[in-house]
Amino acid sequence: MSEEVKQFWNERFGREEYIYGTAPNTFLEQSVHTFPSGGNVLCIAEGEGRNALFLGKQGHQVHAVDLSIEGKAKAERLAQENGVSLQYTICDLNDFEYGENRWDAIVSIFAHVDSASRANIYPKAIASLKEGGVFLLESYHPKQLEYGTGGPKDVNMLVTLEDLRPLFPGMTIVHEAELERDVTEGSFHTGNAYVTQWIAQKN
Repeated sequence: MSEEVKQFWNERFGREEYIYGTAPNTFLEQSVHTFPSGGNVLCIAEGEGRNALFLGKQGHQVHAVDLSIEGKAKAERLAQENGVSLQYTICDLNDFEYGENRWDAIVSIFAHVDSASRANIYPKAIASLKEGGVFLLESYHPKQLEYGTGGPKDVNMLVTLEDLRPLFPGMTIVHEAELERDVTEGSFHTGNAYVTQWIAQKN
């Protein structure tokens, strides 16, 4: 990931406010019952820590990864204020050591990367899941470009179910959807949006 991208996210997360809020993503909140209880959960591109905080409160052991040092500082502060333990690694998602048979769940909430990065990251993430482990994703869909309520302006960073299915071979699809819904999370996700949702379980 370029220094320009790091600088972009450090500037965005460097504001005093939690720009995506401190409440969890509602799709994650509604779907956390699909995770093995009290497991090791990896949150990729976790930013300011709102979803990691929620998962920690649910009794999971949470490890976050993001490239922004400013995001890490805010996430650690949020966790500390709420008495939640959080491990956080500063790293490009392409370079992170996902490991093998390590995670009970991996969470990707608006973790937008280009198609080449998805083809690199997702197989390594799947290999790192334990048997029965769950990969949960919510991303903006290419139709989101018509809405203008958040997300990248580059269509290559937006995903469809057709994009995802080949990247998760042999996994059981628990949930998949492309839909319009309200996404109001802080000042940068602001209203009606079009998203792709995905939950797959490793056999």
